[in-house]
Amino acid sequence: MRNKYIENFENAQMESKNIPEFRAGDTLRVGVMIKEGDKQRVQNFEGLCISLRGEGTGKTFMVRKVGANGVGVERIFPIYSDSIQFIEVLRRGRVRRAKLFYLRDLKGKAARIKELRRK
Repeated sequence: MRNKYIENFENAQMESKNIPEFRAGDTLRVGVMIKEGDKQRVQNFEGLCISLRGEGTGKTFMVRKVGANGVGVERIFPIYSDSIQFIEVLRRGRVRRAKLFYLRDLKGKAARIKELRRK
């Protein structure tokens, strides 16, 4: 059982954010606010969503991209974080699992995900 005041606060936090509908297998572009000294800028992190977990304000998602020299980079983002400026869905993926951790072991063309066809 949760405290009703905490629940009301969390609901207010969730309503203020505009989060698109996405799931594991989708290619996302996440705009993250980076603070360097006294300057701020938005840095894009573009990759494949490999998992969603949690509920409410504690909900997080993991994005994986392949960086320089074929090194995989994974990052976990809280959905309702203030540092996230936007989440943009670039492609919808056709997958049959909720967690795509098996992609860590695949390389090259084997690590591709088919695009979901819309009717």
